[in-house]
Amino acid sequence: QVKLDESGGGLVQPGASLRLSCAASEGSFSGYALGWFRQAPTAPGKERKFVAAISRNGDETRYAASVKGRFTISRDDAKNTLYMQMKTMKFADAAVYYCAAGPMVYEDPLAFDSWGQGTQVTVSS
Repeated sequence: QVKLDESGGGLVQPGASLRLSCAASEGSFSGYALGWFRQAPTAPGKERKFVAAISRNGDETRYAASVKGRFTISRDDAKNTLYMQMKTMKFADAAVYYCAAGPMVYEDPLAFDSWGQGTQVTVSS
C-alpha cells in the first residue's frame, strides 16, 4: 500500500480557487488509480462522496457532476503527487477532502485501498 498525505486546504470565498495536493509519503503512485473524495460536515453517516478520479497512466479522468467543469484532477508520478485544481468554488464545496489510491477508476470509495487523513476546505464569505 501507499501512504498518502493531503495538503492545500483552507478558507476561501465563493468564486475563488484552491489547489489541493496529495503526496505519497511512503510507497509510489505507480500502478494506482487515484481519486479525490469529500466528506461534508452534514453528510449522513459521514459518507465520503466521489469528487474526481484519474487512471493509472492519466489518460482517463472522471468527475462528479457537481464539480465537472470547475475541478481538474491531475497527477505527476515523477513527484508522486496528485493534484486537484478547484475553481469557482461554492458553499457546497466545503468539506474534508481525501485522496485515495486503488486499482481502477471507480466512484465507489470502497474500491480504494489507501487513504490520506484529509484536508479541510471551508468556503465562506
